Order: sequence, then structure tokens, then C-alpha cells
Amino acid sequence: MLAKQLHAEQLVLYDSPILGGTMLYRSTLQLLILISLGVTMMTSSAQTTKSPDFRPPATPLVTVDPYFSVWSMTDKLTDEPTKHWTGATHGMCGMLRIDGKPYRFISPVPNEVPAMEQISSELHPTRSIYRFEAGGVALTVTFTTPLLMDDLDIMARPASYAGFDVVSTDGKKHDVALYFDVTGEWVVNTTDQKILWGRHQLAGDTPLQVLRIGSLDQPVLAKSGDNLRIDWGYLHLVFPNTSENSGVIASAEMAREEFAEKGSIPASDDMRMPRPVRDELPVMACTMKLGSVGSEVVTRFATLVYDDQYSIEYFQRKLRPYWRRNGIEIDEMIRIAVREYPELLKRCEKFDQEMVTDALKVGGSDYADIVTTAYRQAIAAHKLAADYDGTPLFFSKECFSNGCIATVDVTYPSSPIFYLFNTQLIQAMMEPIFEYAEGPHWPFDFAPHDVGTYPKANGQVYANNAKTIKFQMPVEESGNMLIMLGVLAYRDGNADYAAKHWNTITKWASYLKEKGLDPENQLCTDDFAGHLAHNTNLSIKAITGLALYGYMADMLGKKEVAEEYRKAAKEMAVEWKKMALDEGGHYRLAFDQPGTWSMKYNLVWDKILGLDLFDPEIAKTEVASYKKRCNAYGLPLDNRKDYTKGDWLAWCATLADNDEDFKTLIAPLRKYLHDSESRVPFSDWHYTTDGKVVGFRARSVVGGVFIKMLTDPDIWKKWSSRAK
Repeated sequence: MLAKQLHAEQLVLYDSPILGGTMLYRSTLQLLILISLGVTMMTSSAQTTKSPDFRPPATPLVTVDPYFSVWSMTDKLTDEPTKHWTGATHGMCGMLRIDGKPYRFISPVPNEVPAMEQISSELHPTRSIYRFEAGGVALTVTFTTPLLMDDLDIMARPASYAGFDVVSTDGKKHDVALYFDVTGEWVVNTTDQKILWGRHQLAGDTPLQVLRIGSLDQPVLAKSGDNLRIDWGYLHLVFPNTSENSGVIASAEMAREEFAEKGSIPASDDMRMPRPVRDELPVMACTMKLGSVGSEVVTRFATLVYDDQYSIEYFQRKLRPYWRRNGIEIDEMIRIAVREYPELLKRCEKFDQEMVTDALKVGGSDYADIVTTAYRQAIAAHKLAADYDGTPLFFSKECFSNGCIATVDVTYPSSPIFYLFNTQLIQAMMEPIFEYAEGPHWPFDFAPHDVGTYPKANGQVYANNAKTIKFQMPVEESGNMLIMLGVLAYRDGNADYAAKHWNTITKWASYLKEKGLDPENQLCTDDFAGHLAHNTNLSIKAITGLALYGYMADMLGKKEVAEEYRKAAKEMAVEWKKMALDEGGHYRLAFDQPGTWSMKYNLVWDKILGLDLFDPEIAKTEVASYKKRCNAYGLPLDNRKDYTKGDWLAWCATLADNDEDFKTLIAPLRKYLHDSESRVPFSDWHYTTDGKVVGFRARSVVGGVFIKMLTDPDIWKKWSSRAK
């Protein structure tokens, strides 16, 4: 971008993506005007995607963490209110007033205001871009959340941006003003809760107006569970404090209608507070007068910041968010976030282009669309907090499954995205599990499933899990932990982290050596169609975990241990083939169930890491079988039901030893995302026959679709080496 710095009190103006790409130009005159600017007719979309027609099931707008997470679940921003990932309305409204006539570009209301025509929408890993036209003006709206994992300070910062680029399309100049608001719904769990608000200004090179809203009661970390929204902390709407800009906190009806009718907003804040959100819905609103807009793009942006103050309860201690670990306060963070926006936008554009280019290289255009859809969701289903000594702790939330926190069989499928971009986050996810497993309240010689219910990581709570083996997943979670530790050691070139917890993981390895080859009837992550014993895919996980335990022992100089476990794993792998082979030439769902089949996704690490455990013919046989069993929207999880898991589908596709087979298996997953009638954030559990969602949404496990990227050593090394 060609940046042009104006006066200190103004924003940065720059040539915008609005000037090119897949946008449809309405006349030769419009096209000539844009060409006359000397702008190359190519947007970030044209550079980074081969599928301009892709329609995600839901589009991320503001996606920072499980609570600060707002989406559009329709094709057009004006069709329905924007929503929290749970489906609760977290509204925004955007209007543009062109030569005195108002138009909507976000929100279905005010319904008497006509909607701008939405020309296009684009999804990128860190940005969502919408383009509109009306009244001789084109508007580009860019929602950016800079989830750049090579820099945890930026990734953890709870700041997201709405950028607005405006340009004339008819060769004339137009008087333009912009309106943008966010509602009080963002700061409560239910709309009967009372809120209050305030404002202040921040001095500096770019003076800022800061509007703030939050709940009256501020029940910090008081609730835990699944279908919940945050009701503590404060949402901030931030914009430059100039004579062209105004802000107000008022009822949605009053603020929106005054702008639509007069081009202004109320001169003073509504002081009837506290009051319930559903009582004359309060909004934080800002207006920006863009003046006479011609052929040069005019840019403005607003910054949304959520200060939760405390993020996680961790074994009875309240943890600060990671960005606060060195004592920085909210006002300073806001200044930094606003100041760095132009540079962060450039970084996000560069990242998006490079990431998608690599995805195209390893997997093709369908795969690029899938990983693009997964990127922000996988990260924003976590919260990065800081321990008392500043150690990063990365807590997942089991979104719409049961609300558990730091769940091992959620971390394991999500891990490929974090192995690719920053292995420190793998450690930060495993550390709470070790803290729990090595404490006085965990009585078992296998790994725990989770450490509580989000956002309370105080130990398992549901069904008295920590008191009985009945509700545990012994082989599943122990295998998951050993594999994750082994892949971490492989990528980092050392087993230092495993060494810190060697006694614990040795207990887990011993358990798998005894129980892993032919697992008993116990819970596992794929029990959707019921429990079963003798699970062949679970056995693969145990065998792989043992091999990687031996691999780490070797790295630590424990040669005898290494030899013992490598030999055991290899012998078990040979035995597995004999026990699992079915008469149909494929491999069974369970050792004792002939005529059955299932995904053998746990084989993927043998291929990626070159462990040489299993006969390569097993994977070839399975892939050939999968191709025959695919339905319109993917390969079923096993023979019992027609539904699948999208993360495991990507792992199975990665078993293919040629591009054609990979693309054949991965294409139905992209088709599901594009076609599904279930307009929710990427659900990893859907029917392969009609593409409808079974359950789950917005979960971190979609990070697992990045596993194909790990098959290219150069790409993996390039990205992982950049992390600070």
C-alpha cells in the first residue's frame, strides 16, 4: 500500500484494496477513473485465492477469544444482526450518508434506510472484506483481527479493527459521512442484565475518543459453562478525537435514526443508567465526516477493545490476560493498538497472501479455502493468559460440546496449526494438564481429559470425573499427550519440555504399553455412535505414542529406554496389522468386528515424522477404501453413521501419497462449508449426505486441517522458525 501520512490529528490515508480485484465495475467511466489512479487492478483476493466464489458458513468479524467473538452468519451484512458464535445477537450497525441520503451496510435496521448493494465479500485468514456500492460511491469494509502467532504480544492483544475505504465511482465528488455502532449486548450474558457506560479522552500524537460500556454487577469469573457470554470487563469503541468525528452512547433507535434523518447523532450521552440491555438498547456510536469524496480513496477506522481484566481462574488463582503480564494498563494498550494499525494491516495482508499461497502449493484451491476458514476460529477458541511468573498459558474452550477448558482431545486435533506457526503455544496448552496431573487431586496413572469448565481451570468437575475411571479416557488422552510431546520435540529439535515432566509421561507410557494395543471398553474421542472396545484407530494412537516416547528418550540420552519402547511399538504395529485386517482388504473399526471400517487418521504422524512404524500398504489400502466410501460432503467417521468429523477428514486425506487422491478426499469438506444450510462458524461435526451440522461450532479443533502443511518440510520450518 502507498501510505500518505497526514496531520497528527488525522488518520492515515492509503490506496485501498477497494480499487481492484473481483469488484464489478458498473461503467467504463468508473473503470477509467480507477485506472487513471495508476492502481494495479489486483486485490489481495486475486493474489491469494483461486476460489473467489467461496461462501463460508459464517464469516468472522471480531474474533479474539471465546468471549470476544462476533460473526456474520448470512451472506450479506445487512440481512441479519451480527452474532456471538453461540448465536446470541451481538449487534453492530453501519451506515453511509451520501449527499444527504442514508444507506445501511451493516444491520437489517433501521429498516426504513435502504441497504447498500453488497458487491462482494472475501474471506482471508486474518481479514474479512466486504464491498458495497450506492449513490455513486464505493465502500470497502475490512474487519481485521491480527492473530499473528509469530508475535504473542500482538496475538493476545484484545483489539480488533473495522476499516472503511470510500471512493467515488462516477467521476463526481460526493459529500459522505459514516456511522458505526456496537450494542450493549456484547457485555452481558443475557439482555436482562443491567449495564452502565462512560467515556474519556486520550492525549497523544493522535488524540482519541474512548467510549466504554460494561455490566453493572461485574461478576468476574463467576460463571462457568458452555453457552455463555462474558458479563464482566468493558468493551471500548475507540476513534480519533477530531472535529470531523463525534461519539455518543445512546439508545440504538435514537442514535441511528438521527444519523439517518440529519447526518448527526445526539449531542450528549443518554444518562439513564444503569438499565437492562433490552430496555431501549444502548449503543456506543461514532460518526466520521469524510467530506467531499472523489477519486482518491478516503480511509477511516474504528478500534474495538475488550478489557476483561481477569481471564481465567487457574487452581483458585485469577489469571491476568497475557497482554497485561508486564503491568501495561488498558489506556496504553489502546494507544499502541491504534498507533500500530496501519502497519498491522500491512502485516496481515502479507501474512494472508503468503499463507494461502503455501496452502495452494501443498493442497490446491479447495484446501486453501478450508484453512482460510479455519484460521481465526482455531485461535479465537482459546484465551492466552499469563501465570504468576509470566509463563504463557493457552486455554481452549470446548465450544458447544460441553464447555470444558484445556481439553486434551481438543488440543490434539487442533495442534497442527500451532505446530506450524508457534510451538510455544503447544507448551502453553499442555502446561495446565501437567499442573493438574502432577498435583494432589489426580489419582490416576494416565492423562486427564481436561482441567475444568471454561473459564474455571480448577480441576475436573462434571460427573465426579477425578474420582472414577468410568468417565475417563485413559488410552485416548495418554496417547494424545505423548504424541504431542513427541511432535514438539521433533519440531524444536530437543526434548527439553518433555524432560521437565519425564516421571509423569513415563507413567503414561507404561500404561499404554500395557493397555494400548487392544484397548478395553473405555471412552474415546470418536464415541459419537456409542462406546466400543478393541478400537483399532485408538490402538494406532497408543502405538504411535509409545514410539514417540522412545524417540524423546533417545534425545535425552536414555538409550535403553528408547530401545525398549521403540521395539515394543514396532512389534505392536506388526501385530496390529494382523489383528485389524478385514476380509474386504481394508482394516476394521474394532478388532473383533469383521465387516466394519473407520477412519484411521492417527496413522498420519507415522507418515509426517517418518517413524517407519506401520506397513505403508496400510495407509494405501485405507485411502483406496476411503475414496469408495465418500458421500457428497465427505467420508463418514465409520460404518455406523453418515456423519463425519472435518478435522479427522483432513488427516485421512493427508494419508494419500499423491495430490489427486488428497484433492479427491478434501474437496467434499470444502463443498460442505460452501453449501451447508447450517449457518454457524465452521462445525467439525456434520452429515456427509446433506451437509447439515450435527452439533459443535466454533471449536478450536478445526486447526487440525493445517496438518497437510506439515507434510512440506520447507514450509513447516519456514513458518515455525519465525515465532518469537
